[in-house]
Amino acid sequence: MATKASSIEYLLDQLSALDGLTTRKMFGEYALYRHGTVLGFVCDDALFLKITPEGRAAAGDLYREGQAYPGSKPYLQADQDAWEDRAWLVELVRVTGEAVTWMKAKKRKPAVKKPSVKKPAPKKKR
Repeated sequence: MATKASSIEYLLDQLSALDGLTTRKMFGEYALYRHGTVLGFVCDDALFLKITPEGRAAAGDLYREGQAYPGSKPYLQADQDAWEDRAWLVELVRVTGEAVTWMKAKKRKPAVKKPSVKKPAPKKKR
């Protein structure tokens, strides 16, 4: 069962307090981005966010893990009924977004300029 466009509209409306949120349709489901960084997916009308310690803490008693699709790694799962609590949902997505962005920046290694190696000129034949 694919995610309905009305579910995405409702989710984005609930998260309207956050800037930089976008979705992109992928294979009948949706990826959720904040400022161009993937935070998770919406599959079968359920939100699956990347698991971070901050997200676990923000989820509190509603914390539960699930797979966005068969064979995927585990994600923090928030079904549509949990979306009703706007303040909880905004905080969960906000802290997850900050943690994911921080982890992404930490993984980046500074560009190392490779020294140029000059090849010797070909020898002339006599």
